[in-house]
Formats: sequence, structure tokens, C-alpha cells
Amino acid sequence: MSDTETANRLPTAEEEARFWALVEAAWERLGPEPAALRRALLTRDRSASDDDAFAFDGWRDAFLDQLGQLCADLSSPELTALDRVVERKLYDIDRADVHAVVDGSDDGFLYARGHVVALGREFYAAVRADPTRAVPDAHLQGICYFFAHLHDKRFGDWPRTGSGISRESFSNPAGWVGQ
Repeated sequence: MSDTETANRLPTAEEEARFWALVEAAWERLGPEPAALRRALLTRDRSASDDDAFAFDGWRDAFLDQLGQLCADLSSPELTALDRVVERKLYDIDRADVHAVVDGSDDGFLYARGHVVALGREFYAAVRADPTRAVPDAHLQGICYFFAHLHDKRFGDWPRTGSGISRESFSNPAGWVGQ
């Protein structure tokens, strides 16, 4: 593909499905406790203001370790595709209404969006539809560049996603219209 053909490349449905399947498989390997925590976040009474931003602190590294094990034999194109999915998911929730709930500086907001993505498709979809479902002050930095780091470690360079977007905070103009 030429540079023109890969500019603004979106993840395919298959790439997205694979990403979400890997996220779910990584969580499943950790047993019932994180599954219960994830379910509790989806069904919680948000008006009670008892969100625990640190509920996943003990699970973050284990989740990322499991995800890494699941991706240990992936090729450069496969890791690039997964990085493109993460990049797009982070970009799509780079919005003022999400920021109003989770807050954070440039990096802090990126890591908060990482938390949303890392908790899986169901939680991500819930937050995307209703940002008040996000957990204030929660973060999961490691997912934000997870596949890029794996690619660099295995192949000696960062993947070129061809998306034409940035996962960094405040880079999605549509998410900040009127702000």
C-alpha cells in the first residue's frame, strides 16, 4: 500500500474483534475476582459516589502480563493492527464530556482513557455512550502504548498504524468542539 492508501486507515471489524477477544481472554485468565469488579463497575449506582478508582491497582500488572503472553507470537502486522485499534479507541473517547468525568492532565487523561479501554468492550461502549459511567481518577497507563512497545521489543521499531490520528489527549477535534 502507498502512503496515500494507508492514510487515515481505520481498524477493520476483524481487528477490533481480535483486540476485544484478547482483552477478555487476559482478564479471564485472572479468575473471578477481577470479573466481579468489572461487572460491579457496569452495574454500580453512580449516584452513590462510591467509585473506587484504585480497585484495579492490584490487577493492572497481572492483566498486562497475561495480555503480553497472549500476544507473544504475533507478527509485526498483527501487533500493528492491534495498536491501531487501541489508538482509535483512545481517540474516539478523547472528548470533553469524558474528560469532565475523569479529569486529568494530558497524560492523566490518556491513562484514564486507557482504563476505560482496558476494562473491555462492554465497559468501553458504556462509557462511550454515557461518560458518567467512567470512574473518576482511575487509570491504566500500560495499555495506551502496549502493542507499540511489544512491536518495538520484538521488531526494533514502533508500528506505523497509518491511521493519521494521535491517541494523545486533546487531539480529537470533534471531541472538543465548543470547548
